[in-house]
Amino acid sequence: MTATTLLTGQTLTFNARPGLTSPEGAAIYDSAGGVLIKGGRIVATGSASKLRAAHPDAEEIAYGDALILPGFVDAHAHYPQTAMIASWGKRLIDWLNSYTFPEEMRFGDPAYASEIAGRYLDLLLAHGTTTVCSFCTVHPQSVDAFFEAAQARGMRVLGGKTCMDRNAPDGLTDDPQRAYDESRALLDRWHGVDRLGYVITPRFSPTSTPEQLSALGALWSENPDCLMQTHLSEQTDEIAWVKRLFPQARDYLDTYEMHGLLGENGLYGHSIHLEPRERDRLAEVGAALVHCPTSNTFIGSGLFDMAGLVAEGQRIGLATDTGGGSDFSMLRTMCAVYEVAQLRGQPLHPAFLLWLATAGSAEALRQGEHIGALAPGMEADICVLDLSSTPAIAQRSRRANDIWEAVFPTIMMGDDRAIRDVWIGGNRVFPQGAR
Repeated sequence: MTATTLLTGQTLTFNARPGLTSPEGAAIYDSAGGVLIKGGRIVATGSASKLRAAHPDAEEIAYGDALILPGFVDAHAHYPQTAMIASWGKRLIDWLNSYTFPEEMRFGDPAYASEIAGRYLDLLLAHGTTTVCSFCTVHPQSVDAFFEAAQARGMRVLGGKTCMDRNAPDGLTDDPQRAYDESRALLDRWHGVDRLGYVITPRFSPTSTPEQLSALGALWSENPDCLMQTHLSEQTDEIAWVKRLFPQARDYLDTYEMHGLLGENGLYGHSIHLEPRERDRLAEVGAALVHCPTSNTFIGSGLFDMAGLVAEGQRIGLATDTGGGSDFSMLRTMCAVYEVAQLRGQPLHPAFLLWLATAGSAEALRQGEHIGALAPGMEADICVLDLSSTPAIAQRSRRANDIWEAVFPTIMMGDDRAIRDVWIGGNRVFPQGAR
């Protein structure tokens, strides 16, 4: 008989997207709530006292004043960049050549790929992130290592082989046919196995010839249920480079669109400097834009137009963009979202920030039916936040008048010390190095 577990504490989830400046009825909060788990799924939520009375045989884990949330969802990352996160002093193109490409060369070694994949996922769990969508490297073994590490931890993750056939070192390039064949073989091996999803992954237009982009567009058309991830309009000098490489394209997005790489299952990382036509087409097809605020400030890319894009009805996810992003923590990433929006005169409510890091990113990844909310039938991926994890945070949260004032100091100042507990598929997880 499958055991039943009752988690009690403050509970918070969302049944709709909050407004930018207020919860607007989208938040479901209970100061004395409960989440009932059985068979790896959430079977009931509500008042702790009612759930306790209805399920007297359930094992109760009482978290007191801690906040029980859905696990954080990171919609864009590069797990092979784990070891070189926070590398100093470069803009995008120089940064890739100086740090990223040399490190990614090492992933031809399966043992090294396995070591970093395990380290990376343990770091995510230590920061309360339960799902990630990651670029791997050109090496198929980097994909195998990533998915094998996720399987061992029971995680729902997505990822794919990064395809490049120009403007990159020889050890990191393939060709159009090899990109298609290896991506197809990996897709057949991993997609839909356990909690894993394969993502077709051209790095970005400057590192793929039109022939390779077309080959990957063909693969996507043959497997439309898969996601496709890439980068779009991250820096102005990158956009100028794209225009030189694709003089016939109307804009950066058109370099994907003309090769079958624009669709509702597309994930377009960064999307800072978008042209009006690009914004219109992205909204029209229902693609997802992924905001990477710590990366955008660290590499000096620009300020994402959150308010404007939300007003247009764009689908938006949130991401650390490890290792261009300077932290593994979605708390630190939410802090950066707030600060970037402030620089644009767009103050964001804590409810919107938490939605973005949970349900919003889950929906961007087309995983909203599985994760991102505390609701019956959802997979039991859960993060428990200590809202008084440091003296500085505790002294501020004690003065809070509501849950939003209580949680906002943790968003702005919290780190892995705020992660009280993590649950993956109904199993309590204590990742190495987390405590």
